[in-house]
Amino acid sequence: MSTRHLGPARPDTAGTGASEGARRDTASDRDVGPAEKVRGWFAGRLPDQWFTSVPDIQVDREEITIIGTLADPAMAGASDAERAAAAEGRIRRFREDTKSRRIEIAREAEHRFRRKVSWGATCANVTEMFTTLSVPVMTRLRQPERRVLDTLVDAGVARSRSDALA
Repeated sequence: MSTRHLGPARPDTAGTGASEGARRDTASDRDVGPAEKVRGWFAGRLPDQWFTSVPDIQVDREEITIIGTLADPAMAGASDAERAAAAEGRIRRFREDTKSRRIEIAREAEHRFRRKVSWGATCANVTEMFTTLSVPVMTRLRQPERRVLDTLVDAGVARSRSDALA
């Protein structure tokens, strides 16, 4: 059994509040933003067989959203309705088969990055979100709307989300 000493824990340089005492800080880590760290962590943590391509991972101040693409069901000669129903069935099967692993991974990520994790899947032309976070601003907004407000705040166009919403 080998062990390594990493030194005292220190605050996360990404500003997420998570401790990095369990890993080393390298020069490449200091040059990477919080969203890139999140995407890199999930790239290494998600099982390769879950999705047909790299999942779409969106990060904002409160939430990490992972939407993966599933293999299309083989439905030669099927109608559009049959293909849509098969895609919905494939998404449901994925959701049920991966539930415990997704919960485990989400808990690790929530502890590490101090953000909630939301999951979704796309198959054929069907996209379904399993979990989402609705955050109050002046109204409840989903992540795409919050990202627009955050972009305005980060660019200096607005002082706050409330100001950007107004």
